[in-house]
Amino acid sequence: MIHSQTQRTDTDTGIRDTRTIAEGLTNILADTYRLVFKTHAYHWNVTGPLFYSVHKLTEEQYENMFKAADSLAERIRALGEVAPMSLSTVTGNSVISDRGRRMNASEMVSDLANDHERIAHRLHDLIDMAGEHRDPVTEDLATQRAAFHEEAAWMLRAIATD
Repeated sequence: MIHSQTQRTDTDTGIRDTRTIAEGLTNILADTYRLVFKTHAYHWNVTGPLFYSVHKLTEEQYENMFKAADSLAERIRALGEVAPMSLSTVTGNSVISDRGRRMNASEMVSDLANDHERIAHRLHDLIDMAGEHRDPVTEDLATQRAAFHEEAAWMLRAIATD
């Protein structure tokens, strides 16, 4: 039998309102997948004097985010909820958007840095929510992911600085 995305499993974590926490994690997972693709696309298409540094940094970043997606989905499952099972869920829950046009390396770097900052802000909100709902595991995971995205934004901005 195929279960819908809203079907709960019987996991009892003792955390208040696991569904709300799982929804926050689903949003972060959606952002992560969208940014993995966008980062990978820029990795493939970057040209010019910044090519090597952007190409190498974006590879490190999309590999980190792809691995993190598994941790985020597994946390959703540990909370007794179902992780996203459709691309429409991913695109519908993400604040990351496509630029829809070809960009130079500096524009790509700036765009990615802005996206990392957006995700970091969403993670800060999830940290607060997890704390309010007595979920230190999600709080810790969100803190680790926020640190990654803040550092990613800083590194990207440092590449394009004169």
